[in-house]
Amino acid sequence: MIKNKILDQDIMWGASTSAYQVEGAYNQDGKGMSVQDIRSVPEGTTDFKVAADHYNRFEEDIALFKELGLQSYRFSIAWTRILPDGVGEPNLAGIAFYHRLLDQLAAAGIAPIVTVFHFDLPAALSQNGGWSNRQTIVAFEQYCALLFREYGEKVKYWLTINEQNMMTLVGPKLYGGKKTMKEIYQENHHMFVAQARVTRMYHQGNFPGVIGPAPNIAQAYPASAEPEDQLAAQYFNAFRNWFYLDAAVYGLYNHQVMTILEKLDAVPEITEQDRVDMREGCCDYIALNYYNTMSVEANSDEVTAEDGDQQRGLGLKEFFKSVKNPFLETTEFGWEIDPLGFKTTLHEVASRYHLPIMVTENGLGAKDELTEDFRIHDPYRIDYLKRHIDMLQQARDEGVKVIAYCPWSAIDLVSTHEGMRKRYGLIYVHRDEFDLKDLNRYRKDSFYWYQRFIATGKL
Repeated sequence: MIKNKILDQDIMWGASTSAYQVEGAYNQDGKGMSVQDIRSVPEGTTDFKVAADHYNRFEEDIALFKELGLQSYRFSIAWTRILPDGVGEPNLAGIAFYHRLLDQLAAAGIAPIVTVFHFDLPAALSQNGGWSNRQTIVAFEQYCALLFREYGEKVKYWLTINEQNMMTLVGPKLYGGKKTMKEIYQENHHMFVAQARVTRMYHQGNFPGVIGPAPNIAQAYPASAEPEDQLAAQYFNAFRNWFYLDAAVYGLYNHQVMTILEKLDAVPEITEQDRVDMREGCCDYIALNYYNTMSVEANSDEVTAEDGDQQRGLGLKEFFKSVKNPFLETTEFGWEIDPLGFKTTLHEVASRYHLPIMVTENGLGAKDELTEDFRIHDPYRIDYLKRHIDMLQQARDEGVKVIAYCPWSAIDLVSTHEGMRKRYGLIYVHRDEFDLKDLNRYRKDSFYWYQRFIATGKL
């Protein structure tokens, strides 16, 4: 266990967002374009140009977070608000914005948990090869060095890369077959190296906080007791989960994943210096995003990772194929709900890595409706949170060191694939997919429930 006083505390109850999904102001005050600003969104869904307009309303939002009783707030910094082209001269207005945001959080007694990269690579870097170009590693180091200098005394909890495993696993689908698996896993390797170098740099700077990764972890069950399905689940867990945590915690590639990559002809080029960097840049704690477990069976079909999204439909010929779990209910968007699996996942991560854990996403997306009297009744979200927090507390009672719980999301934001119709927030934002309305904020029933829970500790 890491001996660090800020990792020895009791749990912080918080909530989460990300910059491109909540801030809006996509071209305001010198911000550059990110890949999220220029990409084509699914037909019928909004873009991210306005989002929840948090950039211009953050003081109002933080006042609501304080009223809610949040003890922590996990958010991301937009790389292109700091460095419009990803490199070069910093944007002073962007730097000043996050100082104001951090100062406002401090005044409200809310601990910031800052993600430095949450799916919003600068467009200029992307057009120059993105993560396939090793210069992006250097750019990421320079960007993070600037963040640590500016905010190092104000931020004690840093997260490096949000859901790197999701960016890689859905890569074939994102790129529409334009990139080979080898190219995708080379990019993934460069992210490993970048994360490790930044982690080492943070440690060498003797900053007063801690730093770690934030993958999406979905424990996989074997679909049956057949030995082939047991092995399939083991391969799946290695490929989707432990690959990314082994790299962050131990600086090593998982051996079962290397077997899969060899079969896919996707083993990346790894230099000796890369190996040194990864071993020397190991994390202090683990942050994870959990939504549900998955079930898998042995697979002989022509199914690849491009056939699913991050929570369902993943498969690799000769290794595994995810299948529906008949024992679990689902959300209206088709994601399975498994509170007990949350406890299982926390135990598995704790027993494998022996580090403190921070839950940085966990929530339910739904088509919330605003009533005529400006109320939002979301008992389904209250039930989801209640059941998952119960399992989290059971895991803690059984020895898992969880230091924060930050459900997704603090406020309604633009879902990456479903736009505004899939709402996660505890706070409702009055806008539709394309009609911005007045963007007023309204407290959902789940807001009041979570407020009472934080105040009393009673479910």
